[in-house]
Amino acid sequence: MASVLAPDPTGPVSDRRDQAVRAAVQQELLTETEPVAALLDIAGIRASAAALTAAFAEVTDAPVLHAFAVKASPLVPVLRLLHEAGLGAEVASPGELALARAAGVPPERIVLDSPAKTPAELREALALGIAVNADNPQELARLDGLTAAGATAAPLGLRVNPQVGGGAIGALSTATATSKFGVALRDEGARAWVVQAFLARPWLTRLHTHTGSQGVPLDLMAAGVRAAYELAEEINAAAGRRQIDTIDIGGGLPVNFASDEETPRFADYARLLAAEVPGLFDGRYGLVTEFGRSLLAKHGTVLARVEYAKSSGSRPIAVTHAGVQVATRTVYDQAAWPLRIVAYDPRGDRKAGPPVEQDVAGPACFAGDLLAVKRPLPLLAQGDIVAALDTGAYYFAHHYAYNSLVRPGVYGFIGRADGSVAFATVRGPQTVEEIVGEAGGGHPDALLIT
Repeated sequence: MASVLAPDPTGPVSDRRDQAVRAAVQQELLTETEPVAALLDIAGIRASAAALTAAFAEVTDAPVLHAFAVKASPLVPVLRLLHEAGLGAEVASPGELALARAAGVPPERIVLDSPAKTPAELREALALGIAVNADNPQELARLDGLTAAGATAAPLGLRVNPQVGGGAIGALSTATATSKFGVALRDEGARAWVVQAFLARPWLTRLHTHTGSQGVPLDLMAAGVRAAYELAEEINAAAGRRQIDTIDIGGGLPVNFASDEETPRFADYARLLAAEVPGLFDGRYGLVTEFGRSLLAKHGTVLARVEYAKSSGSRPIAVTHAGVQVATRTVYDQAAWPLRIVAYDPRGDRKAGPPVEQDVAGPACFAGDLLAVKRPLPLLAQGDIVAALDTGAYYFAHHYAYNSLVRPGVYGFIGRADGSVAFATVRGPQTVEEIVGEAGGGHPDALLIT
């Protein structure tokens, strides 16, 4: 595992990251009082957004809405950056919808997906003209009532589960036989019910599917999309017209966590789809995508100071301030979510020295709070800095409040022509006063009732 996770020593991405780490130390984003900081590579995010757009433009002239999955990075400045790069937003809660709107994403570029939408959520989406993908027959019945109560300009669709199988991470596989999402197409009578549901509702014009969010091979993703396309063709033939005009193919492009190389590429997936489902790209259908992790993961880095360096059982342990609160999935499932770690000295320069197997620990009070185990790195010492790479999605934006540890500050960075690095605050560091307030600090006597 250690050799697989060895960080790339050189290259444009690595060079930008090294410059940003040095600058973060020099500009005091990482200090004794703020021992954790999260960095976002603005140039990298823009490049990924451009690569996604170009990948689908290469294979189709049909309209494509690339709706960023807000769950991957629910930070308003990130959503704004992606909006300015031409992307929309896929939301799955009232909170995510509010974030997208705060970022300036217009309703016509927002898609609402969730398996548990309330009547209030549906009414809001219909009133705003936001696209909605119903998850199940009961939700579709709710939409029947809401659309009968008044006309809506919102595009409405139905999510289907093609039941094509799972990937390497069961919890993130959404096209299994028993997935909680969508209408299971291979269940007895389900496919015929879906066709009739569309024929009975002329306003139902979209199909949505999603195979998984990480660990799903491209051929399985393509099989799920092909199943949705074939169903759309069947429905349109039965209707005698092009009732379904848009197919939402979800996201789920896997991320390579082993190096700085961005593989597979959006272009690889788009070309595979064009080969496997050519009718999807002949101009008869509009498309929606919902990529998240693959747009952001490679462009985030968590920096943490080494507070203490010790050993146990003759194994060195670097105790840092980054653990389960920023890397929850890695701490609880190292095998599925390994992170590359890079060692820097207190000045923010790459640390030299022979590799020594050591643990990189977090600050939380349980034994398993480890970012890496037996990882070969230059021997870390007190005051050094560790960088956890590929953390731009689902890591520091999803704080886990174990031990009431504060949320770190998040900073976007970009290199200047003169070699300097400019930072912008995406989210300021949380204060302990804010923690107290969120923990009921304004109501200390609330339970002293008789």
